[in-house]
Amino acid sequence: MSYFEHIVFEDELNSSESGSGDFEVIFVEPCDRERNSEFQRIFLPTVYGLIFVLGIVGNGLVVVVMGCQKKSRTMTDKYRLHLSVADLLFVLTLPFWAVDAASSWYFGGFLCVAVHMIYTVNLYSSVLILAFISLDRYLAVVHATNSQAPRKLLVERVIYMGVWLPATLLTVPDLVFAKTQETVSRTMCIHIYPLETSSFWMAAFRFQHVFVGFVIPGLIILICYCIIIVKLSQGSTGQQKRKALKTTVILIVCFFSCWLPYCAGISVDTLMMLNVIPHSCALEQSLQTWISITEALAYFHCCLNPILYAFLGVKFKKSARTALTTGRGSSLKILAKKKGGHSSVSTESESSSFHSS
Repeated sequence: MSYFEHIVFEDELNSSESGSGDFEVIFVEPCDRERNSEFQRIFLPTVYGLIFVLGIVGNGLVVVVMGCQKKSRTMTDKYRLHLSVADLLFVLTLPFWAVDAASSWYFGGFLCVAVHMIYTVNLYSSVLILAFISLDRYLAVVHATNSQAPRKLLVERVIYMGVWLPATLLTVPDLVFAKTQETVSRTMCIHIYPLETSSFWMAAFRFQHVFVGFVIPGLIILICYCIIIVKLSQGSTGQQKRKALKTTVILIVCFFSCWLPYCAGISVDTLMMLNVIPHSCALEQSLQTWISITEALAYFHCCLNPILYAFLGVKFKKSARTALTTGRGSSLKILAKKKGGHSSVSTESESSSFHSS
């Protein structure tokens, strides 16, 4: 899972809180968690609220613009739409986790399971779609002359089998283990694993998240974009190529800067839980703070996606201006355009420029 499951005690289940509400009962030497809990009660709701607002605005605008250009939507646009829908649904779960982190879970057992599942499917799909976008751009740049057929196959058929289906299947643990539990002072929406195998389940799901949610898409992104950089660097380097190279480097740096610290944190914490790394209260407290901060950084990537994969494109900026202008116009102008059959967006060649697409 993408959320961090803290180690807590049977007699103090209400003393340790995670960013997404997952806990587990494991008997270890008690550590002072009060300071970290207070930090999370303030930090997580604030950051989640900020990500929610930015994510709704940015991804919502992309969905609106894409909806206004159905007839002229390119293959790149279809990926943008998939990505923005995934990010949009993901940020819609953050207010629930913000309330849970600040106070308690007030939303009942059904919503506990439902929010967990929505959160999981869209977090995984968002990262996997980024890998598909890198594959699409690799084909468009490196194999520009004969890439239309495989690109069309990827965006119209393979993406459902390679992104949405596995992301949906990965919600099965939420359906099985996500439950509400009453404690002395609050209600929690948590994963409750079988006690005798709790460490195994927790470690398995954490490594699953790191592998499926970071390692696989990260390798695809890195390999595809590095090949693109080599291809664009060959021959003369004009202004358009320099801009494309800069964009490619930014995409790589942003992805790994946002996700690598968080995945490294949960990996180290899991190794400590399995006693591969010796347990200590100082290390545990440092990891809790580290994971809380880097988790927020990882989630912030969904706010960057509209900027990196849409607003940097020349065509999207033109389409956004057209859509917003149309939205401000009167209903008579909209009707007149519909009657005249006038398309509200301009078209562009997908293979003409890596940057503009």
